[in-house]
Amino acid sequence: MVGYHRKLLRVNLTNRRIEVQDLDEAMIRKYVGGVGIEAKILYEETDAETHPLSPNNILMAMTGPFTGTGVPTSGRHHLVARSPLTGLFGESNVGGSWAVHCKRAGLDGVLVVGKSESPIYLWVHDGKAEIRDAKPIWGRDAFESAEWLKKETLKEATAAVIGPAGERMAGIATIPHIGHIVRAAARTGLGAVMGSKNLKAMVVYGNDSIPIAKPDSLKASIKNVTPHILGVTEAFGKYGTSGGIENYEKIGNFPIRNWRDGRWAGAKKISGITMHDTILSGRKACLNCPIACGRHIKVTEGPYAPMDCEGPEYETIGTLGGLCLVDDLVAIAKANNLCNRYGLDTISAGGIIAFAMEAYEKGIITRKDTDGIELVWGNADAVVKMVHKMGKGEGIGKLMAEGSKKMAEALGKNAIEFAIHVKGLEPSAHDPRRFFSQALSYATAARGACHNASWSHPYELALSMPEIGIPEPQDPYQIEGKAEFTAKMQDLMCVMDALILCRFSQVGKAVTVTNHVDWLNLITDWGIDIPGYMLAGERIFNLKRMYNVRLGISRKDDFLPPRFLTLLRTGEDLTNQLPPLGRLLSDYYAYRGWGEDGMPTPEKLKELELDRL
Repeated sequence: MVGYHRKLLRVNLTNRRIEVQDLDEAMIRKYVGGVGIEAKILYEETDAETHPLSPNNILMAMTGPFTGTGVPTSGRHHLVARSPLTGLFGESNVGGSWAVHCKRAGLDGVLVVGKSESPIYLWVHDGKAEIRDAKPIWGRDAFESAEWLKKETLKEATAAVIGPAGERMAGIATIPHIGHIVRAAARTGLGAVMGSKNLKAMVVYGNDSIPIAKPDSLKASIKNVTPHILGVTEAFGKYGTSGGIENYEKIGNFPIRNWRDGRWAGAKKISGITMHDTILSGRKACLNCPIACGRHIKVTEGPYAPMDCEGPEYETIGTLGGLCLVDDLVAIAKANNLCNRYGLDTISAGGIIAFAMEAYEKGIITRKDTDGIELVWGNADAVVKMVHKMGKGEGIGKLMAEGSKKMAEALGKNAIEFAIHVKGLEPSAHDPRRFFSQALSYATAARGACHNASWSHPYELALSMPEIGIPEPQDPYQIEGKAEFTAKMQDLMCVMDALILCRFSQVGKAVTVTNHVDWLNLITDWGIDIPGYMLAGERIFNLKRMYNVRLGISRKDDFLPPRFLTLLRTGEDLTNQLPPLGRLLSDYYAYRGWGEDGMPTPEKLKELELDRL
């Protein structure tokens, strides 16, 4: 079988058993790779009684058929476990170099279960793994730990390594990935799963070849499309993911003051263009990516100097900046760097701090609770200090690092009214009142409020994908057809997370679904067509829903925070509509073939060949 090694490394930390499992070819064809295979294994090998922080929870890191083949933007992998933050299907997608090294080491992925008696790390290379002592770096931040790990293994290796937040199992703990570039598997608290297993890091290196059915044709196809990719993504690469902040603020998509305001003059001060003109020192790219949207910054003076590190991306600036009304770009960069070191999700961190600022404004928490920190809107230094508190688990920071939902429940009073989350996950920096597909996807996505579950808002602005029935951009406020549009985009994102391919490959129609299918066939020789490709995505999305339904999820949980459904924002030239979630959900369930309760019907499961799991 080409495109895969058909090898899954299984590690049981309790009995220190390491084995390589041969993956079934029929299963691979059905679930493609990445999140597809992970969802199947998680469904079959855990149940409703599996606590997220128990030894029985499994953590998987999987590659896909595109990994290591040279396909543009394919230097990514997917991680899955039951989430400590939400208690539901937990997943995070991350770029960098870890995925390519894993595939070149002769493996399609790694699965870890059990718990070590003491801190350890995995050293994965040449198709095998070693369990090694990590006590010397337990307690150190992710950067310090990665430096030590590379000295102990290889300087060219990539380390997926938790920081102090993951060690103490904070709900918003991430898994930083440190190789030639720093990236993070940030969402749903998977760093806490590693911490619960005393697993400090998974270090990988490999340089073996990857079997491809038609390597010469694949190279020719990639060579042919690369100039187009470079052309249409030129500005995106130049200014990075935050280059569009000013436009997003203008049209009402940028998050402001815990989602209360519509316009904010401070957005310009923290945009990607401002970063480019001030603190940017270089661009970074994940392996096999011609776009290079990653930022590297340098700050030599001021209260947050010195910094010579990865710069903040759009989501980070939107949450640590816009949500908190902080217009100091250097302070945001400092908070971002601290999150990377402690291993904290910047999206959740910004959302939680904004929630705490509103609670402070309303008198629900006081200066006594914050240890004297004046937690008011726009206080950049307060944001930096709160990141320290969350990272160290000090004072109120310990509660904050468990997420907005749990913090609101602990505070009581009316705090739940302005705790902005879906199923326990703080939203990405895109306002669902501006794009109704995002409203519907936030409500129905397996992991909670995540723009990447559908990545549909660009298709309500400028993009189209005729191959899957989206011939032109859809009106953001259109009701008829919104359910079908959103479901198709969710299915597409699922199969892209199985390949695995970056969302930004879609910028400017750089890469299309036709490219996806052509490359998949050149790599695997499957002969799959576009309907078969999309069917795989639908199957994966429904399997994730099945997992959550087993945990008690139904229509009652497919909600949006009250603020998104009731608060009309104000601002010049701002469209002001609220998503009719009830109607959208009913249309969506009908299109999906689910019951009115939001559960896949037996007929739908049989159609998708999920009825025998």
